[in-house]
Amino acid sequence: MQAGLGAAALGQSRGWWLFWVAVLFSGVLAIQRAFALEAADGNRDALRLSGLDPVGIFLGKFAAIAVQLLALEAVLLAGVALFYGARLDGLPLLALTCVIATAAMAAAGTLHGVLAAGLRVRDTLLPLLLLPVLAPVLIGSTRTFEAALDGRSPDAWPWLGLLTIFALVYIGFGAASFGPLLEEP
Repeated sequence: MQAGLGAAALGQSRGWWLFWVAVLFSGVLAIQRAFALEAADGNRDALRLSGLDPVGIFLGKFAAIAVQLLALEAVLLAGVALFYGARLDGLPLLALTCVIATAAMAAAGTLHGVLAAGLRVRDTLLPLLLLPVLAPVLIGSTRTFEAALDGRSPDAWPWLGLLTIFALVYIGFGAASFGPLLEEP
């Protein structure tokens, strides 16, 4: 009987990679949309000439994408809990993982989005640039979710550390290099 309960609990956490793949693809669409808006009608030139600090522009785009992704993650988590009857054990660790993984995705996406924004092939180029870079985020967030839901919270902390380092590096690098990348190639 005990082995059956363990298998059921373990099976509950197996599909979380699909959750993060959905968030990842939605994030790519949000990033494309954020930079497509400024590519139309010379808005990118207006943004450069506005006198706004490039760090502020980066942080604004980063925050807008992060808020969209966090809202999506909340709806997806509620849907998984409601429709699939999944028990969300370790909810604080799950919420922390969502925040840090979202920050990593939004920062990397904003940085790669500005690289592809000025090109005609930006809709094709952005996923090619971004998806390989976000593979560690996808793996780390999935492993953290699985560890939290299986009741193995200590196993989640190294993956959460990886996500945190990834997010901090991309936020720092994005804030430092967004201005030159915003300029015309």
